[in-house]
Amino acid sequence: MTDVSKHALNAQIPEQPPCTLDVRDLRTHYKTRAGVLKAVDGVSFKVRPGRILGLVGESGSGKSATGFSIMGLVDPPGAVVGGSVIFEGEDISAWPESRMRKLRGDRIAMIFQDPMMTLNPVLSIGTQMIETLLAHRKMSKEEAIERSVDALAQVGIPAARERLSAYPHEFSGGMRQRVAIAIALLHSPSLIIADEPTTALDVTIQAQILSEVQKLVRAKNMGVIWISHDLSVVSALADDIAVMYAGRIVEQGPVSRVLSYPAHPYTRGLISSVASNNPPGQRLKQIRGAPAQLMNLPRGCAFAPRCDYADAQCEEAPPGITHLDKQHQFRCFHPLR
Repeated sequence: MTDVSKHALNAQIPEQPPCTLDVRDLRTHYKTRAGVLKAVDGVSFKVRPGRILGLVGESGSGKSATGFSIMGLVDPPGAVVGGSVIFEGEDISAWPESRMRKLRGDRIAMIFQDPMMTLNPVLSIGTQMIETLLAHRKMSKEEAIERSVDALAQVGIPAARERLSAYPHEFSGGMRQRVAIAIALLHSPSLIIADEPTTALDVTIQAQILSEVQKLVRAKNMGVIWISHDLSVVSALADDIAVMYAGRIVEQGPVSRVLSYPAHPYTRGLISSVASNNPPGQRLKQIRGAPAQLMNLPRGCAFAPRCDYADAQCEEAPPGITHLDKQHQFRCFHPLR
């Protein structure tokens, strides 16, 4: 047994609260003229109340497709072809669109990378927030106004009441994203799926928003899936992490364990490519080769062509799941020592 395995197995495993979300063997495929593209290929994970799961990986790894699959927002030619999505004890994966529409924006909310996917450019912020509340809640307009003011203040919008009359174009990029987050929080959802929401923001604004999100998640006991290609963001924000490659989760567990004791070579490669993990003046380490082509995956491990540890076994069949402990698991025949 490796030192990593001993450390993980001897670690104290805290008792886990009930799941907000339990994704089991989720599979989403896109049918194209060239064949079937497996964007999400047997993904399983859990999100618990008051905790943030960071879903991380390179572009094209299946992160966003996973989020859209959970929300029931996969457009043709894509389709969820298997697995289940258990939300607060109910399997919502087969719900009709009419029922999912009531769920979205109420008990489950999504925050997009581009806030204008949430905001209507021709309506004031207040109008959009108030109409959203009145559509989902039995309350007076005055109550909706007060709820909207509170939501804007929670995400750090100054002079929140006065800003209700402003239009999206009157806000900076960072402020627009804060407004989008405020709208997502309006109904105190049990689950938020955030798809690269701070990618386009400068580092200072990004740090402020991440801090506010952390506080709100703890205060409201929400579950969050934070989708990002930026490992430094996930390491600062999340409690748990799932590393995706070629449509599969190759490693997952508590952030502190996975980043301190990575078992999968791809996880180690992502960690080494973060500037703060390299000595000053040293060139950033990069994962060799190009990301996997989902239409042309190797027979064995999808990461094998880029892996320094790959051998004949890796090329023959994809690795199954190995558990270091009850929370930390990975897919690799040759875990890092």
